[in-house]
Amino acid sequence: MQSKLRGWLFLALVLCGSLWAVTALRQLFIDPIDNPATNVTWLIVQLLPLLIPLPGLLRGRTMSTFLLCMASLLYFTHGIMVVFDPNLMLVGLFEAGFALGLCAVTAYLVRELRA
Repeated sequence: MQSKLRGWLFLALVLCGSLWAVTALRQLFIDPIDNPATNVTWLIVQLLPLLIPLPGLLRGRTMSTFLLCMASLLYFTHGIMVVFDPNLMLVGLFEAGFALGLCAVTAYLVRELRA
C-alpha cells in the first residue's frame, strides 16, 4: 500500500476498533442478554461483518475495503435505530458516528486504490 494511504488505513482501523468497542460494551455491559452463552454468540455474530474483510483491508485489496464500507452501513442503520431508545441514545449516536466515519474513510480508500 502506498505511504500516503497509510494514514487513511490507520484511521479506518481506529474507527473499526471503535465500532467493535461500542458493540461489545453495549452487548456485554449496557444491554446484555440473560444467557451468557447466547450473549457471546450474538456478539460474535454482530462483529463478523467487520472481522471478515479486515485481512483484505490490511493487504490493501479494493474488494475487501469496499465490503467494509458496505458493512459500516449496517452499523450506521443499527445506530440510528438504537438512538430512538431513550436508555441507549448515547450509544446509538456513537455507533452511528463511528460507522459514518468508517464508511467515508473506506469509500475514499476504495477510490484511491482503484486509481
